Amino acid sequence: MANSIKDQQDILDKLNIQSLHRMQKEAIAVIAETTNTILLSPTGTGKTLAFLLPLLDVLDPTNSEVQALIIVPSRELAIQIEQVARDMGSGFKVNAVYGGRPMSKDKIEIKHTPAILIGTPGRILDHFDANRFSKASIKTLILDEFDKSLEDGFEEEMKGIIGQLPSINKRILTSATKLDKIPGFVRLDKPVTVDYLSEKRKSTLVIKTVVSQKPNKLPSLLELLQHIGNHQGIIFCNFRESIDRVSHFLKRNNISHATFSGGMEQQDRERSLITFRNGTSQILLATDLASRGIDIPELGFIIHYELPKHHEEFIHRNGRTARVNAKGTAYVLKGSDEQLPDFIKESRPHKTSTKAPTSAPQWETLFISGGRKDKISKGDIVGLFMKQGGLTQEQLGTIELKQDCAFVAVPIKEAKRIVKILDNTRLKKKKVRIRVL
Repeated sequence: MANSIKDQQDILDKLNIQSLHRMQKEAIAVIAETTNTILLSPTGTGKTLAFLLPLLDVLDPTNSEVQALIIVPSRELAIQIEQVARDMGSGFKVNAVYGGRPMSKDKIEIKHTPAILIGTPGRILDHFDANRFSKASIKTLILDEFDKSLEDGFEEEMKGIIGQLPSINKRILTSATKLDKIPGFVRLDKPVTVDYLSEKRKSTLVIKTVVSQKPNKLPSLLELLQHIGNHQGIIFCNFRESIDRVSHFLKRNNISHATFSGGMEQQDRERSLITFRNGTSQILLATDLASRGIDIPELGFIIHYELPKHHEEFIHRNGRTARVNAKGTAYVLKGSDEQLPDFIKESRPHKTSTKAPTSAPQWETLFISGGRKDKISKGDIVGLFMKQGGLTQEQLGTIELKQDCAFVAVPIKEAKRIVKILDNTRLKKKKVRIRVL
């Protein structure tokens, strides 16, 4: 049963959000009054909160079955929405299910049925076909990043899921790009569209083209990174092989980075994002998988190391910077033998003539072998690292607490000392291993 936190302002206060912006207010009002809604708004403008807030109003706290299904195209987006929903503190149980982790974990988590189930198409269909819970009470269907989840690769799975939902009376589709035609099996009858795509950050996003004098763009990439200086950003590649090649180059030039692609194990992908979020890695070297649905901080720039193939990819990549009202730059790195695609129009030439001051990374990430299931809190970790580890508040970086482990950013110069002192000590009632990630 849900707790007493139902007032919208209570939830915003819990999330440390002062107020909703115009798109969110309009979307919430439309979703509340409409059977079928399409919400179109650029990446990073708060669409998740715009559909979660009105969703809470239609959930029944006395119903112990799944009442809302949120389908997403990627594991990272499922994890991100689950975290936001939990941080809201509504009291409704929420779980995310997705490929790349043992099915046994899903079974344990959904044994006590969540009110809100989030997941990728394949994993949700697996649970549906196994009849692990009743579908009769699922009345709200949300397709986040629907342009991706409704494309050809997911079509049969999506048909299989929606075909098993007899009670849907509200559909919400969200994306940062339009889809020409919504497939008939979605049964999206006379939807009301909330479209904020025309209000893209023309004044805050700057697109610059850097021309490499040679077909090999790696030297020009290094010059550009040296020009930008000590700021975090994403370098986008089209292929995993390209990521491997660029990663080796960055290592040789002592540029701290993490990699992120569909070819990586889920645990490795999550840990790459952790080191990027806490500042251990300056650069995230990624495929288009990182262009949407991942939880990362505000970025000052992104680099198109390899040119995107389609306009939608260009939009989503650029959406990782200049989010909401922040400023950002998208650098297009063009080889001497490359032609810019037609959709890259409003760009200005850029020369990397000056170098910004650079310094070595300041943070290291430590792994702790205990998490929420061990009744460990962030406060417990702070106490251990400050009292027994001797760190000051300023020396304690970002702490991320997971179900069965935790990650802490500490100054590089302190990392080995901390591991030596705290490894095999007790945190709450559990003896934990602590090591450099």
